[in-house]
Amino acid sequence: MYHECIIGIGSNIDADQNFAAVLFFLRQEHQLIAVSSRIKTVPIGIIEQPDFLNGAAKVSTQLEQAAFQSYLKNLEDRLKRDRSAPKFGPRTIDLDIVVWDSEIIDLDYYERDFLKAVVDEIF
Repeated sequence: MYHECIIGIGSNIDADQNFAAVLFFLRQEHQLIAVSSRIKTVPIGIIEQPDFLNGAAKVSTQLEQAAFQSYLKNLEDRLKRDRSAPKFGPRTIDLDIVVWDSEIIDLDYYERDFLKAVVDEIF
């Protein structure tokens, strides 16, 4: 069975390069259906860091939700995500499942206008 999901993507370290890498891997390892435009946003929490580039990607996968979440964490690791850094600090890549099989599962969708905008573009 295939599942369709929308992933929120964020980066403020080599953002263009890391976005390209994420899309390359999603295209190679799953079925990439659509990609939103990108929005530049100011950091939340720790404000003395570069602005973030945010976007979303719609993917079809045969993985179940927990397995796909693990896949995304592994993909973050492959792109050198530093998990020892502060939660709202700079990062090479941040990947979160926002929509799973047409159901919004990440409450940040309702709280962050930039996330809602990029997800709605491809929902």
